Amino acid sequence: MPKIVLDAMGSDNYPEPELQAAVQAAQLFGDEVILTGPEATLAPKLAALGAKNVRLVDAPEVFEMTDKISPGMLKRAKNSMAVGMQMVKSGEADAFVTMGNTGGAMANALVQLGRIRGVIRPALSGLFPVKNGKCAVVDIGANAECKPEYLVQFALMGSAYADKVLGIRNPRVGLISNGEEAGKGNDLVKATHPLLAATSGLNFVGNIEGKELFGGHADVAVTDGFTGNVLLKSSEAVARLLVDTLREELTSSFVTKIGAALARPAFGKLRKMLDPAEIGAAPLLGVDGLVFVGHGRSDARAVISAIRTARQAVESNLMVHLRAAIEKQAQSLKLEESA
Repeated sequence: MPKIVLDAMGSDNYPEPELQAAVQAAQLFGDEVILTGPEATLAPKLAALGAKNVRLVDAPEVFEMTDKISPGMLKRAKNSMAVGMQMVKSGEADAFVTMGNTGGAMANALVQLGRIRGVIRPALSGLFPVKNGKCAVVDIGANAECKPEYLVQFALMGSAYADKVLGIRNPRVGLISNGEEAGKGNDLVKATHPLLAATSGLNFVGNIEGKELFGGHADVAVTDGFTGNVLLKSSEAVARLLVDTLREELTSSFVTKIGAALARPAFGKLRKMLDPAEIGAAPLLGVDGLVFVGHGRSDARAVISAIRTARQAVESNLMVHLRAAIEKQAQSLKLEESA
């Protein structure tokens, strides 16, 4: 059974969402959930919740959202992120989940777990709702500045994730650009396009714009972390605006309220599709261990979804397939160099 360790001190409102989620997830999945955080603070709260099948591992330090990342802070290795990742490294846990600082999660992961051999830069992959399914967008914030070879690895890791965790066989890979033609885009996009086209094992479908992304023309979309993060936050804001506007308009009069009641199942489906809490967390692909990072504003439902996502990755042996994808790329490059 998957052993998931959860950072109890990650969310904006820690530790309440994490504690509630740990208790509910242990009941829902029937597995032990491991919590990391200050034992003196968390133990009484867990007892008050009547927690069963939840284990607490003491981590006396907290990596706050406002903390600046420094070598000294990371070397102390007593914060709740570091302690949880150390458990993954040692094999005591299969995956680590945090709702905390993305930069802090990346920095701690690189120190505690390191990279998969051959990976240049790890990347965050976010699932976007698109027509007839979801699209894994890589990177959504871990690397603001990128080189073409980074994006090729993002594509390889994103494809492995889409294949093994999302169940999409031979996933289509698109390169986010401002035009569909191969010559469109900035220097990074123009340099990346031929590399993706020449990478064996990738089902590269070329450049994609926003309409292709949300139209479901790709299963994996590759971009730099700056663009991906702007795309993520803009999409979430637009989704929230649409749902709020619909709610206001459909409750503005007696007639529209009747229409809203009749259309409630359809609007419920739309709300669920646009809700980030349905996924809960994004995998940090490329570090040598399963790490998932969620929103700071997550509630207990979102944290449970994050635990579910982490469980799926463990059960699909995602790490094995990520390592294999990078190793295959390394072997291909060796063959090209010797030719």
